[in-house]
Amino acid sequence: MTALANGLQRIGAATLRWLGSLGHAATFFLDLLRFVPGALARPALVAAQLYAVGNRSLVIIMASGLAVGFVLALQMYYALVTYGAAESLGLIVNLALVRELGPVVTALLFAGRAGTSLTAEIGLMKAGEQLAAMEMMAVDPRARVLAPRLVAGIVAMPLLAALFSAVGIIGAWVVAVLLIGVDGGNFWSLMQSQVDVWRDVGNGLIKAFAFGIIATGVALYQGWEALATPEGVSRATTRTVVVASLGVLAMDFILTALMFTTP
Repeated sequence: MTALANGLQRIGAATLRWLGSLGHAATFFLDLLRFVPGALARPALVAAQLYAVGNRSLVIIMASGLAVGFVLALQMYYALVTYGAAESLGLIVNLALVRELGPVVTALLFAGRAGTSLTAEIGLMKAGEQLAAMEMMAVDPRARVLAPRLVAGIVAMPLLAALFSAVGIIGAWVVAVLLIGVDGGNFWSLMQSQVDVWRDVGNGLIKAFAFGIIATGVALYQGWEALATPEGVSRATTRTVVVASLGVLAMDFILTALMFTTP
């Protein structure tokens, strides 16, 4: 009984710590939202961060989108041709990309590339006492450093997801039409007639917007709370990838259940 009680006590303590950290993160994010209007009033700061987290992520996003399009076309063709439905290849690829793979894979890549960069940058600023120096000069680091990065990440994510899906569709067309020999007219016509702009593309962009909030918010929080040591910064960057990826996958399930389960 003593061992069982000790086990339950440890589980309860761990749960309370997790709930406390979750509440602290939520409070941090809600407090950070107060500084977003001020960041929007300083577009130069937002543009600089948009370049850092958006433009510098284009190579990996577009390369990954092209590779996913190639593989998706091959896999879907071999599955559909068995049932004589190869003409639906373009439609299946489009729906898979704009509804699911585009937003999710883009968010995971964004967390691994831009998210870790944001966390390391803020953690190093904290270790170098730059944030403390701003506070000494009566400049709130959340307004000057964090808010522009939050806005940039939220804006960049839907744009990157759209590019990922577009490049993936082009890659699928190259494999399906140019290499395999699927009729190009069927590839595009079913896609144009069956894909709904608001239900499919629009919901995919809403997903990307939500993922941008999660990935960027987690990256900023981990950098803000990182220990001011090299080891602390490295652990914070690792937590950014893990927590942001799990948050994106969990939110993807919730949003998919809300968006696409009803006719």
